Amino acid sequence: MSVVIYLVHNMNKKENNEIYSLGVLQAIGERSDVSQRRLAQRLGVALGLVNSYTKRCIRKGWVKAQQVPGNRYLYYLTPKGFLEKSRLSASYLSASMDFYRRAGSSCLAAFDECDQRGWHRIALCGVSDLAEIAFIRSQEHDIEILGFIDFFSGKEKFLGHTISRDASDLADVDGFVLTDLDNPTETFERLCGQVDENRILVPGILEWRPQEMGHSS
Repeated sequence: MSVVIYLVHNMNKKENNEIYSLGVLQAIGERSDVSQRRLAQRLGVALGLVNSYTKRCIRKGWVKAQQVPGNRYLYYLTPKGFLEKSRLSASYLSASMDFYRRAGSSCLAAFDECDQRGWHRIALCGVSDLAEIAFIRSQEHDIEILGFIDFFSGKEKFLGHTISRDASDLADVDGFVLTDLDNPTETFERLCGQVDENRILVPGILEWRPQEMGHSS
């Protein structure tokens, strides 16, 4: 299993430590000559953060480093490191499964609200794992996902749809469901500049409400 880093907004410092440590341990377990720059690219984080977590893994006795010609390093998992990788993998899998269960229930609740409002043509705002789950669970309702809006992603397509940068591209949409895990506040603010705020629903999994930003619900 390769770790995928995603941001859930109630993630605490300990959970962050475990997620990034697992990413480092997995990458080193697969390839001892992996560079910290390659690790940073794989995990999608800053080089300095990878350096910090690599040093942490060495201090914990999970990883050994050996300098080789060319000012490079080889990294090896210790027996203790293999055990820790297994433990973190099981913990991460459990957390991921819990996230998908909670996200699925949250999306269904949001679509129930859409039904009550008479919304059947929906746009999902924010390309993420949550958007993918929402797209799948929409098939359990009389809901049609007309497209995706994302103000920050460099992707052009998602689940067969062209990603829009402006709500006006989706003129037939009844309502918008926020699915941005990384930038929910910024996405909500930008969307409010394009559509009526009352046309935007925020799933409970985000544990965030517009009132927190000075908006009414």
